[in-house]
Amino acid sequence: MAGHSKWAKLKHQKAITDARKSKVFSKLVRFIAVEAKLAKGDRSAPGLRAAIEKARAANMPSENIDRAIEKAAGSGEAERVTYEAYGPGGAALIIEGYTDNRNRTSQEIKHLLSLHGGSLAAPGAAMWAFTKGAEGLEPATTVELSDEDGQKLADLVDVLEENDDVNAVSTNAA
Repeated sequence: MAGHSKWAKLKHQKAITDARKSKVFSKLVRFIAVEAKLAKGDRSAPGLRAAIEKARAANMPSENIDRAIEKAAGSGEAERVTYEAYGPGGAALIIEGYTDNRNRTSQEIKHLLSLHGGSLAAPGAAMWAFTKGAEGLEPATTVELSDEDGQKLADLVDVLEENDDVNAVSTNAA
């Protein structure tokens, strides 16, 4: 029975779940930090309250939430960024995120877009295709994509969402 250990199996499963939690928690900490900075630490502000509720829904410990708020109130670390882009097949993309370094993030986004057949657009170039809805940005017009372009776009969105600085990606592809 060599190599047959329950702990070894649990250890690997725990490592996988901890890595997922860490990725989600780091994005939530950035989100809380930006909202806390905008609200100047006021927990009753709607944006900060929504960020805290989102963190609680992801089972983030209260200590981590408090620490993120205190850190943001003391320093202006992260800021909200929005990038507009066009993906494969001419689909419009709105990339929203939080960063502590605009130059680094814009270059990373630009690089990921170029690798997957997309390009960064000027401000306002893609926003016309969206309207603000109750759940964020919703496409005002849609673009039909071929199966090949649809797969490329799906891959691009997955890669963008893997980036630590990116919070949400909206597209107008049907």
